[in-house]
Amino acid sequence: MRLDKFLKVSRIIKRRTVAKEIADKGRITINDRVAKSSTDVAANDVLVIKFGNKTLTVQVLQLLETTKKQDAENMFKIISEDYEKDYRKE
Repeated sequence: MRLDKFLKVSRIIKRRTVAKEIADKGRITINDRVAKSSTDVAANDVLVIKFGNKTLTVQVLQLLETTKKQDAENMFKIISEDYEKDYRKE
């Protein structure tokens, strides 16, 4: 499954166009390699996604073509969620 589609179906990112934009800017890695929106995602892959000051690390558990909201969280496991501190505010 394509990376941008996985991010949308799993509801990590709400819209596929946003997922594509973030991936194509080089802000997502799969197993420590920079990924584009068309990169294939497989079960057990580790994704690191950088949104502004937040870095989300997840492990892919399963791939589903479509899913209900309550089932989407079964597609991945959050490994870590880090926030960078903004030193300009101090």
